[in-house]
Formats: sequence, structure tokens, C-alpha cells
Amino acid sequence: MYTADPQYASNFVAGVDLAFMVILGISIFFLIALTIVMLVFIYKYRRDRHPEAIQNEGNNKLEVIWTAIPLVLVLVMFYFGWMGWKPMTNPPEEAMHVKAIARMWNFSFQYENGKITDTLYVPINEPVILDLVALDVLHSLYIPAFRVKEDMVPGQEKVMWFIPGTEGEFDLFCTEYCGLEHSYMFTGVKVMPRDEFDAWITDTTAAAPVVDTETSLADQGWEVLRRNGCNACHSVDGTKLIGPSYLGGWGTMRSVVTGREEREVVVDAEYVRRSIYEPNADVVEGFNKGLMLSYKDMCSEEEIVLIIEYLKALNE
Repeated sequence: MYTADPQYASNFVAGVDLAFMVILGISIFFLIALTIVMLVFIYKYRRDRHPEAIQNEGNNKLEVIWTAIPLVLVLVMFYFGWMGWKPMTNPPEEAMHVKAIARMWNFSFQYENGKITDTLYVPINEPVILDLVALDVLHSLYIPAFRVKEDMVPGQEKVMWFIPGTEGEFDLFCTEYCGLEHSYMFTGVKVMPRDEFDAWITDTTAAAPVVDTETSLADQGWEVLRRNGCNACHSVDGTKLIGPSYLGGWGTMRSVVTGREEREVVVDAEYVRRSIYEPNADVVEGFNKGLMLSYKDMCSEEEIVLIIEYLKALNE
């Protein structure tokens, strides 16, 4: 049975904080000590007390001392840093795996039973391994309260692990500049008691509920777009961003490039579905191919229906 100290958010907090305090303590000590020495030397060896400069030939003993002491201190800091970091590289064999998927500009988390959420839900006192997947550019997953951070590199298999030790909600965000909306790429971690987590994870083997079903279908569609980071590339007021605007789209004709052929297509349900699942099949003229990745495994048919309702409402 794995456990984490309940006074810490994760099992890595104590080690990382100890290394930080050791380094901070040494830094503060020498800041004060060197400042005092500097002031003493300024007073003791000021010009009016020593008008004639004296040539010092050096002191081998002193040079050995001020070389050895910093070396020892650096090794001490390295030791504590190493002891705090090394356990992060050794995930346990038995742990719950969650696939953490990063793309411009949002995170999503896929569980072993197929459930997908935009918030990371984990059970307390249970080891969790995040399989890190970057779909487009460099990202970095950082949970400050857990003291864990790992880069997410396209094409590389990387993992992060931790044992949550405190119930509650914690921030999770990207710390690798990944483009225009990098600062909005954040979500959260929710640590739950085991029984509550089991009830949540077994509620359905499909995707988690999309949005608040008490709102209108159009509002639910807007929430789907927001949750998937679509609004970073598509405007609602006709402004040209990375991709075509939502405004003025539904029911109109668009000039697209399919392969090398230019053609006119109507913006209908089939066009919207294909644009989401096969974004490079029909590229609207004036926009670049390859900037949008497929949402085939990220967006369900039910969510596409809600997106269509939003587009209809926006363009009425």
C-alpha cells in the first residue's frame, strides 16, 4: 500500500522542499556574510586609512580554503537536489495509468476504461502514472502543489508519476511556451477519496459529460469549443485568426482546396464533422494546411452535434 504524508499534497513535496530550503539557506547565509565582509573591507581599507596601495603576493592556504568550501557546498546542494529528484524517475510497477494529452492549447486525460476529461481526477494515496503525449509542439505539464513537472515532446514516450496525499483541487498548467494561447493552457487536478473516485470512474466507460446539460444546446456547443481550445484559432466576430471564423460560416458556401483541386462546398453538418475529424481534407482558401490536428479521438459525435447547434445559433 502506497501512502503519502497527509500534510503534503504529494509524496515528492518533502524532498523537493528540503532541497529548496537547503539551497535557499546557503544562499541567504552567504548573501549576508559576503555583504558584511564587503562593508568591513570598505571601512577598514578605505583610501584615507591606506593612501598607499600594498602589493599582496597571495596566500596558498587561503586559496585552497575558498576553493574547497564552495566545492563542498555545491556537492551538498547537489546531493539534496539529487535525492529529491531521483525518486521521480522510478515509477512503481503497479499504478493507475492515465494518458495526459497536450495540444495547442489544452490538456485532456484519458483513463484506462476510455473515459476522457479535461480535468485530472485521481484517488488519494494511490500511485498515478501519467503517460505524456504531445500532439503538436513542445509542452510541459506542471502541478506546483505536487512539485512535479515534465516536458512533453512530440514523438517521445515520457511519463510522470506521483502519489496524491491531500484531498482537494490543485492547479495544473503548461510551462513550455507553445504559441499564441500558451498562458490560457491550464486546468486542474482533483484528488478524491478512493470510494468517490471509484464511483466517478465507473459511472460510464465513455467520455465524461460534456457540459452542464441545463444550458441550451448552443451554449453547450460553445462550451465544447472552449474546452477543446478551439477558440484560440477561430474567432466569433469574423476576425481572421489561424483558422476560419465561426461567424458567417453555417449554411454558406466556402472555397476550399481538396488535394490540389479548388472547389466550392456548403458549410453543413457533414462539412463541420469532416473539418473536425479530417481538418486537412478541405482547407479553406487563405489558410494554411497542417496547423490543425484531427480531433477524431477527442471529440465525440454528440459533441459535434452541440457544436453544430452553436454555429446555427451564431449565424441565425
